[in-house]
Amino acid sequence: MLYHFLKSDVMASIKIVLRKKANKDGTFPLALRITKDRKTSFIHIGYSIKDSDWNKASSSVKKSNPNSARLNNLLLKKLSEATNTALEVETNKTIVSASSVRQKIKPSVGATFFAQADAFVERLKEAGKYNQYTSEKPRLKHFKEFLGGDIAFQDITPVMLEKYRAHVINKLKLSERSAVNHLVSVRSVFSHAIRDNVIDAKFYPFGKGGVKIKFPDTTKVGLTIEEVKRLEEVELDDPKLNHARNLWLFSFYFAGMRVSDVFRVRWSDLQDNRLHYSMGKNNKGGSFSIPDKAMRIIEQYRAFQDNKNNLIFPELKECDFENKFSTNRTIGFKTSAVDKCLRTQVAPLAKITKTLTMHIARHTFASISGDKIPLQLLQKLYRHSSITTTIGYQANFINKDTDEALNSVLNY
Repeated sequence: MLYHFLKSDVMASIKIVLRKKANKDGTFPLALRITKDRKTSFIHIGYSIKDSDWNKASSSVKKSNPNSARLNNLLLKKLSEATNTALEVETNKTIVSASSVRQKIKPSVGATFFAQADAFVERLKEAGKYNQYTSEKPRLKHFKEFLGGDIAFQDITPVMLEKYRAHVINKLKLSERSAVNHLVSVRSVFSHAIRDNVIDAKFYPFGKGGVKIKFPDTTKVGLTIEEVKRLEEVELDDPKLNHARNLWLFSFYFAGMRVSDVFRVRWSDLQDNRLHYSMGKNNKGGSFSIPDKAMRIIEQYRAFQDNKNNLIFPELKECDFENKFSTNRTIGFKTSAVDKCLRTQVAPLAKITKTLTMHIARHTFASISGDKIPLQLLQKLYRHSSITTTIGYQANFINKDTDEALNSVLNY
């Protein structure tokens, strides 16, 4: 009796039962009943029988049902699989509920790759991650087109993924970096499914013994000091062009502030001649002294100070910031519009041949700062969480040592 008490309290109990609520045709659904700590969860098996065909004492289908033998074999198989899965969950976890055992046995969405992929992108949308959502969705669509339909996780092998990488480059005509991003999308769905206990980690085809994700080196190019001066000094009579130039320079004057943070700067963030803000990407807070050049830009917007969100710049003035997905979508649209204006109209007028976008302001600050500013201070300026990130980023723009080494050989 003591053993039975401990078992019922500690281990999940799984049993085949006939549900009490009848279907429209008068039959009753067969189900797995999972009980843990006096809480119950059910998984319908997909078959229904008459109440008179059910033997409650033995949890089996009576011979009066013409398919009794097949159904009983199926029920035994389902019960065995569920019991093994429950034991696996309880072996690996300290705290287990009836619902968590149910989730492992039968996930709330299908256990195939693209059923989980749909759940993954929907979760991104719910979290307001617009940029990631719009990037992941087409990449996963490409993978589905490559396969020709859905697939079980265990059928996605390293060999298949290498073929997919080649397909992205050769058939879709995308870059090596884009091909790696496509693999990262597949990896993200695997991680999502493993974290939700939908699949076993042993099917993970990445990392040691599988596909290794390595991004190719990219070239980051910023403007020179002379090009920044031309951008500052060029006459722009069109208010739209001047506004785009203002946004770019404002970002540059604050160490390459991300465009999403530029759009969010409020009048209330200006205190004691300092700009106080938290970076949206990692919530790193801090403040900057406001340079005179930046203050001259700010003063151009004083007349438009009264808006719902108290913003300096108008891009997000009508946004509902409670709706993160909608806000990030607006940021994406507005950034594209500003980038197009900079690239196609402002840059030619300033005689800048490089591709001018908002993000280039960050590269420009990094390029001009070079090795003039200590890395620890640059980390603070960039709001990087790790000095390693700063070192890796800044390495793209420091060429002094390599230039001197090359010249030492060629100057003969």
